[in-house]
Amino acid sequence: MRLLHTSDWHLGRAFHRVNMLGAQAGFVGHLVETVREHAVDAVVVSGDVYDRAVPPLAAVELFDDALHRLADLGVPTVMISGNHDSARRLGVGAGLIDRAGIHLRTDPAGCGTPVVLADAHGDVAFYGLPYLEPALVKTEFGVDRAGHEAVLAAAMDRVRADLATRARGTRSVVLAHAFVTGGEQSDSERDITVGGVAAVPSGVFDGVDYVALGHLHGCQTLTERVRYSGSPLPYSFSEHRHRKSMWLVDLGADGSVAAERIDCPVPRALARLRGTLEDLLADPELSPHEDAWVEATLTDPVRPDEPMARLTERFPHTLSLAFDPERAPDEPGVSYARRLADRSDQQIAEDFVTHVRGAGPDDHEQGVLRDAFDAVRADESVREVAR
Repeated sequence: MRLLHTSDWHLGRAFHRVNMLGAQAGFVGHLVETVREHAVDAVVVSGDVYDRAVPPLAAVELFDDALHRLADLGVPTVMISGNHDSARRLGVGAGLIDRAGIHLRTDPAGCGTPVVLADAHGDVAFYGLPYLEPALVKTEFGVDRAGHEAVLAAAMDRVRADLATRARGTRSVVLAHAFVTGGEQSDSERDITVGGVAAVPSGVFDGVDYVALGHLHGCQTLTERVRYSGSPLPYSFSEHRHRKSMWLVDLGADGSVAAERIDCPVPRALARLRGTLEDLLADPELSPHEDAWVEATLTDPVRPDEPMARLTERFPHTLSLAFDPERAPDEPGVSYARRLADRSDQQIAEDFVTHVRGAGPDDHEQGVLRDAFDAVRADESVREVAR
């Protein structure tokens, strides 16, 4: 069976101030053409279809168009909700849409109930594991303490239990939206850390033939059977080295996996430039970036006059301008943002405790802080879904 694995469409999202809806529509057209050209048997979409729980109308219309075009091809599609989606909203009408061959899996309780498709070699069971917010699903899965590994392990126990009841030789595909150990992050993914831990080991998914992951925006191979497709479009300058693509996966009669990357159309290249303003304006080696979306970081010791206006004369698509004068890390004047770079909310809070009282938090206090951050994030998730 030939599968097309994609994820993280983030319909409705902009790139800085650039509206990406046209590029997203271009991707949908490319997806449909790829399905037709490569004789794809099933499409899997591993979450974050939308960028937020209440997407703009234009994004909903584009999603509706995508569903109709996929259904018209007669190729089954399996989708799950991600941490940016409202599972309840995305899942509205799932029973009716199912009849058209579009299978929306947004309810955690249905993790062990697959979509079963068949080819010449028998059945393939597709198990949809939507994003599992630990604080919200721990009761459903009967785990004592909310954590990504615990709830995913419990969901996979249901998958393996169902698979054990099926005919010998039944192949299996799992769709999941999670941060799996070994994956490389970018700046455009929403933090899903719980209890100080964001990642889960890939071993959680042992026992199935292919795991189609979503959440991380870079296309990645964790093992031959566990892969991220990445987002089809860039959503932050940290993705400037990404090759945006989808996985074309051939699932053999014996469950073997052969995968090929299918490139996605990118509306414009990304460039991260760093240096003094005069250097950026004069360096001939930067000529290839003159038509790119540009993030420029100026290192001038004194902020130059009208830097954005001068930059856009050479780089008309400059979208982001930052100032980072070259100084020693401990030199006065280093920005607050620079001092906090790459530090989590938990670490920042612990630093504050240390600053205020002269000693860092003990193990118990660290646990209290973690629980507080987890409770706030879970509450935000509930509020977003309820909007």
